[in-house]
Amino acid sequence: MDIGWLVLPVALPMLLHAAQDAPKSDMGNYFPFLNDYSTSLVRSMSYSEAKPSDLEAWRTQCRAKFQELLAYSPAPVTPEAEVLEEVARPGYKRIKLRYRITADRTTEAYLLVPDGLKGPAPAIVALHCHSGLYYYGKEKIVEVENPSGVLKDLWTGAYGGRVPADELARQGFVVFVPDAFYFGSQRLDVDRIPESFTRELDGLEAGSDAWIRAYNGVASKHESLMAKTIFSAGATWPGIMLQGDTASLDYLLTRPEVDPERIGCIGLSIGGYRSALLSAMDRRIKAAVVAGWMTTFQSLMFDHLHSHTWMLYVPRQQQFFDLPDAVTFSAPNPLMVINCERDSLFTMDGMRAAESKIRAVYTGIGAPGAFTCKYYDVHHSLGIEAQNDAIAWFRTALK
Repeated sequence: MDIGWLVLPVALPMLLHAAQDAPKSDMGNYFPFLNDYSTSLVRSMSYSEAKPSDLEAWRTQCRAKFQELLAYSPAPVTPEAEVLEEVARPGYKRIKLRYRITADRTTEAYLLVPDGLKGPAPAIVALHCHSGLYYYGKEKIVEVENPSGVLKDLWTGAYGGRVPADELARQGFVVFVPDAFYFGSQRLDVDRIPESFTRELDGLEAGSDAWIRAYNGVASKHESLMAKTIFSAGATWPGIMLQGDTASLDYLLTRPEVDPERIGCIGLSIGGYRSALLSAMDRRIKAAVVAGWMTTFQSLMFDHLHSHTWMLYVPRQQQFFDLPDAVTFSAPNPLMVINCERDSLFTMDGMRAAESKIRAVYTGIGAPGAFTCKYYDVHHSLGIEAQNDAIAWFRTALK
């Protein structure tokens, strides 16, 4: 006797209930076709697809294509740096600088110079995070006097209470910490945009914790309009960020304290993304630490992109290379990736897939020991344990 028809009335409600309980993509009915299209792309210039016999030629071609996609190449300028402040700190000196990065824009940075240098020393470009905190830039990872409550909360939550730039300086590295576009000295000037965007600031004391929090909200909401405007202007946000970091490196190399053959970079979150781009695109970077930002873009598409910033999108990048493909342009230069197992911004599958892609390149070119990937049972952060591991890595990588 066929009893299939008896099972169906019982099974159907169970199947419907399971379907209702299944996770839903942020893109709903649009996700399948977008995901299918992304899956179909072959990332034609990635190492695994190109299978280059001439590694240097492949690197050159990849950098040229990526620079084309970044779509921002203003004419280089002389930095014309000016010193704004010098402060003696235990074990090092902190110098605040302003310098030109394009003909019409400047930025500021902190330079930390260890005491007792006897010649040019290894240097680290330390790249600050995003953290939804636009009012500050370099101050996020440098010990400054009289920090606001907002800044102290960031230091505790993101860096375990010990900001990394100063620790690197105490360990003998020259450290350079530039402001990124849209942060710190390059932040959005709320006095120059319509008041309809800034009503949250009304009645608050400028510079107070309440004002800073409200300012961060204004800048956050304005970020999507800024991205639209950048794209409309024919540029990309990552292109503008990278150009600023490259121009900052131009200035750093003028400093007599710095050994030009021993320069590394490090960053957390959007700082990790900046570290990945700078090390991939600038041959002067000899070693890099990328913390809290190494994944495949496709792994974010189902329901993770809502947590991410506009600052990482390069139109058409996926046709040629994924994020982990791009960071391999600098291989076999030493690279450390730091991942957080409880990081809500990424999936574990995406982090593992990115690690696998990078490891395959380093293994394929005969330098497996130059790449390391570490996982920490923490939320999105660069805590003291990870900082110590990164410092030890730099000691070896920059000899």
